[in-house]
Amino acid sequence: MKRSLFVLFFVLIVIIINSCEFNSNKVAVKSNDSLVYLNHSDSAKYVGMQTCKNCHQNIYTTFIETGMGKSIDEASLKKSSGDFSKPILVNDNAKNFNYSASWQNNNLFVEESRKGNFPYFRKEKVSYIIGSGQHTNSHLMLHNGYLTQMPLTFYAQLKKWDLPPGFDDGNNTRFSRKIGLECMSCHNSFPEIVEGSENKYTYIPNGIGCERCHGPGSEHVKRKMNGELVDTSKYIDYSIVNPAKLSIDLQFDVCQRCHLQGNTVLKDGKTFVDFKPGKKLSDYMTVFLPKYKNAEDEFIMASHADRLKQSKCFIQSVDSKKEEKSLRPYKNGLTCVTCHNPHVSVKKVEANNFNTSCKSCHSKNNDCSLAIDKRNLNKNNCVNCHMPQSGSIDIPHVTVHDHWIRKPLPKEKIAKTREFIGLFAINEKQTDKITRAKAFVQQYEKFTPQKYYLDSAQALLKSVDVNLEQALDVFTHLYFIQNNFNELINLTNKLGVDVVLNKKLNTVSTNNKDAWISYRIGEAYFSVKEYSMAEKFYANSIGLAPYILDFQNKYGSALLKQEKIIPAKKTFEFIINQDPKHTQALLNLAYIYEIENNLKKSEELLLAALKLDPDYEQAWINITGIYLNNNNIASAKKSLANILRINPRNEMAVNTNLFLKKR
Repeated sequence: MKRSLFVLFFVLIVIIINSCEFNSNKVAVKSNDSLVYLNHSDSAKYVGMQTCKNCHQNIYTTFIETGMGKSIDEASLKKSSGDFSKPILVNDNAKNFNYSASWQNNNLFVEESRKGNFPYFRKEKVSYIIGSGQHTNSHLMLHNGYLTQMPLTFYAQLKKWDLPPGFDDGNNTRFSRKIGLECMSCHNSFPEIVEGSENKYTYIPNGIGCERCHGPGSEHVKRKMNGELVDTSKYIDYSIVNPAKLSIDLQFDVCQRCHLQGNTVLKDGKTFVDFKPGKKLSDYMTVFLPKYKNAEDEFIMASHADRLKQSKCFIQSVDSKKEEKSLRPYKNGLTCVTCHNPHVSVKKVEANNFNTSCKSCHSKNNDCSLAIDKRNLNKNNCVNCHMPQSGSIDIPHVTVHDHWIRKPLPKEKIAKTREFIGLFAINEKQTDKITRAKAFVQQYEKFTPQKYYLDSAQALLKSVDVNLEQALDVFTHLYFIQNNFNELINLTNKLGVDVVLNKKLNTVSTNNKDAWISYRIGEAYFSVKEYSMAEKFYANSIGLAPYILDFQNKYGSALLKQEKIIPAKKTFEFIINQDPKHTQALLNLAYIYEIENNLKKSEELLLAALKLDPDYEQAWINITGIYLNNNNIASAKKSLANILRINPRNEMAVNTNLFLKKR
């Protein structure tokens, strides 16, 4: 009886909640962007898509089939779009590696190999598949919480396996590319990252959820459960964000958060997961893009918002279609949702639906300048002509519709020589000098290593109105990239070492800002062999970010340089305990065991490093020394051959090889 009453009570609650759009309102407020949504409060929490599903089953069912809903998931046959019908073989000719993938007992593995005189094989299990499969499937591995990208991607449109974007032309990072919050914040819902790390997670969701576009759901759920209902045909429900009821700028900001890909500079104190729908994106980040003359047809994959805003259709519709007294003031203007229903996969939408959107404004036949016969041949498809499919310049083997809606240019009128115009903030009209300087430095480091970016940053930072302390992070970043270590040390001395360490660089943050500044200063001192000073700054960096293992490794190296063997050994053991695949820590710990005359343990660690990286020159050098010490000449000759394969000019290997041949 009790169970029956409970079930009846639950059913009644669900019925009430499902009918909330049609009941009288208790928290109704008229539309006004100046009012703050209740789920903007710091106390508002994310409840997850499964909670939303309880009341919005129909929307949930279609949404999980969209590109957003299928953005990332644990590796499974169901999730994978890859073609495994024939053997997979991808070559990285620059680094001489071959890649393949295979399923074994419902687990997916990526294999790295090399044939010939120096054979090599490595196999790693895929933990997650990222990408909906409409364009790509890339593969991620998770080891002890650390998430990295693997060197193999399936390009769905061509059914082609190849290296991932950015892994070609000698840039193959193999299994070590870190997947941090910048990547995860657009390809997924909100993960839980370990404080003081770049890519160590305690929780990874499976796909983008409802709250990415609607904001945290706890207030909405609480109020509906309390019976606070809103007639959303007349009022805005301020417990949750409906993007369609936002102003044009705020509506675009929801989409631009991820569909305005570029060079993102975070505002001070902000992270990649702080933005909430209904707020101004420019309060959290500024997105920069380089612009070129004679390159109008070039665009990157996720540049939809930037391209659309350049369209004459958009520009003319923004004000002319606005309905001041409507709950959805821009429902007749050209926005992202004019053509796209974010709750329904584009695969489920008829192509003519997009043309219908065009014809809602261009209803007259004479709007189209194409001759009738050619128009009929094209099946009156507006999109084919005015939003042609083209390859993005950042992702190979992928074609997407250009969202700059315009008349197609004849090929003979497209100039072939492009000219760099400048780096522009896309989502913010005015930016300060420090923000622009950061953008120039990041553009050089992440995307385009052209010297003029660093020159531009330096020119901005030399301005008399730029405060050194406020711009400390960009100053240190610039000098670090330039290898201008003396200037970096001079800057530190100018502020005072104790002041910098104890008062300036003491904040733990998700983006590890102070930890990075401290690390870069440590690198400057290390480069000029001031190891004691380097140790101080490295120690500060790992105090702020203990799970950035490269910081730990440099701290241990500074200790080694000062012959502080015991703390150095503990540091390298910590790294390997965190990540047994950290090759530099394996090498350094092997060196300590060699100092302690434990050559067996040293050899074991070096072999582990070489099993992970067969081109690790220093590891081959160190293990050669162990073989020679043990009079194992045959193994020494093999390792020398590997050194000369990697670096034919290695003087030690050349001379040792000649010496052994004379014996």
